[in-house]
Formats: sequence, C-alpha cells, structure tokens
Amino acid sequence: MPSFDTVLEADFVEVRNAVENTAKEIATRFDFKGTAAAIELKDKEITLWGDADFQLTQVEDILRNKLTKRNVDVRFLDVGKPQKAGGDKLKQTVTIRNGIDATLGKQLQKIIKESKLKLQASIQGDSVRITGAKRDDLQAAMALIRKDISEFPLSFNNFRD
Repeated sequence: MPSFDTVLEADFVEVRNAVENTAKEIATRFDFKGTAAAIELKDKEITLWGDADFQLTQVEDILRNKLTKRNVDVRFLDVGKPQKAGGDKLKQTVTIRNGIDATLGKQLQKIIKESKLKLQASIQGDSVRITGAKRDDLQAAMALIRKDISEFPLSFNNFRD
C-alpha cells in the first residue's frame, strides 16, 4: 500500500552555519562595535542580544538573509518578544520549529478527510503518515497540503510504493 510521511524539519547544519556567519558579520560590522549585539545557538533555540529593539531587528534581519542564502526556509523561525536581560540589554529568543505538533497534525488529518480522496492520515510522533491505494491520490494529497498549509514549510519523505 503506497504511503508517504509529511514532516516539518529544518536542516540544522545549514542553520548552524548561518548563525556562525551572522556572528562573524556582527563582529566585523562598524555599527555593532562596542555594543552588546550578539547571537548564539543552543539546541533548537537561537538567542539574539542587543542594546535596543532596533539592534535586535538588525541582527534578526542579518540572520534571515544568511538563512535564505543557505536555502533554509525562514518559516521555520518562531520569533519571540524582546525581553530585558539586565541593565540596558535586550534578549530575544528565536525557536526553530521541528516536528509536527498535535494541532497541525489534526489539521492535516482534517484536510485529508475533507478531500474525499481514499486516503488515511495517521499521526506518528513528529510526522503524519498518509496511506492510500493509488499513487495518484497520494500526489493529489501532496498538492492539496501544499496549497492549504502555506504558513509551515512542510516536506514529504519516505514515499513508498
């Protein structure tokens, strides 16, 4: 029975490279000299540091440009609100989305059910497996998912015939 998995996972090697390139650019830019502007990556969280909101947005903009150059979709980023980090410094956390959560999984199941295609969708941990009798139905489901869910960079893998 043909099937495929719908997943939400970023390329963490490219994310790490983009963060390192952003840190290099921050260190060499003249307008960041003598400021608290910095960036660091821990697990699936990027922390931006700066003296003001304007500086945080500049660092975030540099990060987005570096991610785009490395072909990492910026829709993986979940940007938090700036917080005071002691003194006059600000801190902002950016979480990298990885894995399909329960609400998105249920939304995918609903889309498949309402499509009237002869398919089944089941949540399997961080992915959603879609199975059906015909390969054409599976390809139609991929197109439907891409059209209906555009706020997340979903990808499809593990296609089996």
